[in-house]
Amino acid sequence: MAKETHEFQAETKKLLDLMVNSIYTNHEIFLRELISNASDAIDKLHFASLTDHDILGGDEDYEIFLVPDKDSHTLTISDNGIGMTRQEVIDDIGTIAKSGTKAFLEKLKEAKENSESVTDKDMIGQFGVGFYSAFMVADKVVIQTRKAGEDGATRWESDGSGSYTIDDCDKEKRGTTITLYLKKEFYGDEAEENFLDEHHIEHVVRKYSDYVRYPIKMNFETEEIPRDKDGKPIKDAKPEKKVELRTLNSMKPLWTRSKNDITADEYNEFYKNQFHEWEDPMYTFHINGEGTVEYTALMYIPTKAPFNLYHADFEPGLQLYSRHVFIMDKCKDLLPDYLRFVKGLVDSPDLSLNISRELLQQSRELKVIGKNLANTILKKLAKVLKDDREAYEKFWAEFGKSLKIGIYGTIYTGGDAKDKLKDLILFYSSKEKKLVTLKEYKERMPEAQKKIYYATGKDTGVIDELPQMEALKSRGFEVLYFTDPVDEFTIEALHDYDGTEFQSVSKGDLGLDDAESAEEKKETEKVQKESTDLLKDIKEALGDKVAEVKISSRLKSSAVCLVADQYGPSLSMEQNLSDMDNPMFKAKRILEINPHHELFAKLNEVHDAGKDSSEFKDYCDMLYTQALLIEGILPDDPVAFANKVAKLMAK
Repeated sequence: MAKETHEFQAETKKLLDLMVNSIYTNHEIFLRELISNASDAIDKLHFASLTDHDILGGDEDYEIFLVPDKDSHTLTISDNGIGMTRQEVIDDIGTIAKSGTKAFLEKLKEAKENSESVTDKDMIGQFGVGFYSAFMVADKVVIQTRKAGEDGATRWESDGSGSYTIDDCDKEKRGTTITLYLKKEFYGDEAEENFLDEHHIEHVVRKYSDYVRYPIKMNFETEEIPRDKDGKPIKDAKPEKKVELRTLNSMKPLWTRSKNDITADEYNEFYKNQFHEWEDPMYTFHINGEGTVEYTALMYIPTKAPFNLYHADFEPGLQLYSRHVFIMDKCKDLLPDYLRFVKGLVDSPDLSLNISRELLQQSRELKVIGKNLANTILKKLAKVLKDDREAYEKFWAEFGKSLKIGIYGTIYTGGDAKDKLKDLILFYSSKEKKLVTLKEYKERMPEAQKKIYYATGKDTGVIDELPQMEALKSRGFEVLYFTDPVDEFTIEALHDYDGTEFQSVSKGDLGLDDAESAEEKKETEKVQKESTDLLKDIKEALGDKVAEVKISSRLKSSAVCLVADQYGPSLSMEQNLSDMDNPMFKAKRILEINPHHELFAKLNEVHDAGKDSSEFKDYCDMLYTQALLIEGILPDDPVAFANKVAKLMAK
């Protein structure tokens, strides 16, 4: 047939512009696309040969071949797949909206035939879309293609500006050859990305197409010094140029093999090579998902947390593949942020190769996969917690903070993370002197105890000595120790555990309802009433440093403590927020005084001598500062405090 010139459809022109300028931000992806198309073409031929073996013409060695030509500045990608007729080239290359693979799948459904090695989803391609990524790097693209089992070949050529030409050509064998006439910025020593450099091409192939099932081959030019019969280099001999044929891809993804055929060493080596780790992983997950969405996932929990796991520069996410072809690194939409430490990959034939990050966020398939993956990981962690407490505590030491942050994050994001994570979190226990779960705590609560108590501090030793702990210690009540700043935020988000509320030892009423508490409450109210003037004058002396001064029912031996209002932030939370440059939330500070301590009698004595005296005011200020120091808070004026102490000591 004569040479013809065709105009691209209007929709094709628009989509071509969108593809080149918007969807693809990474130039090297064009090679992934063309290799994927070649793989699809071989898939189609392989399927056709199942019922028509003669279509192969005796050539059963499938391959994809790359040829960089530095003289002509061209890169050629060829395959010996199904090839195309002239009309198929017009239909499938000239129109982005239609895919030859889509039409092929229609025939596949009609045939109702299956193959163990080639399935429907293996052959879903995007030929009419991904092909045009070639124009990101090429001024001109030429296709030569011959349909398997047919005579004659077709040549297609375009500069991507608005039209293309179709003509007959000579092509000895079946398949498709695509030649890219590269733009100047993509070849030569000055190019950032030189697509005529064999080693750069090899790097791109390994990065994106290492697991394509057919060999991707390329010749490498090498120079070798001639050697004598003993294999020793010949002195002063000039290097000889040689051509070495190499296969660039490994072809068989580890994750596609049966789990029964993969050793622990193979899993570990893959993990270290793929994710640049030095140690074996803590846990490995190899998952094959079937149903509405088909996928395979290979995930790992590292042995050690990255040093920057909670820093802004840490990039979480799994690698994403479609039919063994690399789509994206660090796809953070697969797993919730509280599993940000998980490394791995997901391969699904239900995901399009040509999908942007924005579209991924809206992908129903991705949401289904992500939900299943998260559930699998959490079930595994729950099983380890139940069956191997020591191993779980090692995991907790590295990644427990992520789970706690996940619970706190539900305040802003909603979701069911609280319910999923509440039985996986651990806290140090005053009773057990080790880490315990909330479930374990609640199961051993005495009948008289109505709340789950916790205390905050920089370490367990400091918390042990808190005066606010005294009332609970005297009753033998268990207290959870919060030594991580996120702990209290986590508990605030949970609010309760299976109906039992949390109660800080340093906030509001402790909620002690036993007989001892009733007697203490009665005594406290009596002393409070008797000390009305004293408490009022202490408050006046301290001014706005405290919201209230009251007689304490929680202190046994200590003289004083600071507590916060039940419904506001605690003192520790105020400090944590301040450290995060968020000083807006202030605790309502309440100074509690132990009426049974000898200092209380002295305070009364000084007060009786004169509420306006400097001595009384010094006592009030020192009492308050003492309470601050117990909480680990430095006074506003340490020098003034030291002088007052010295002054009183000198008396």
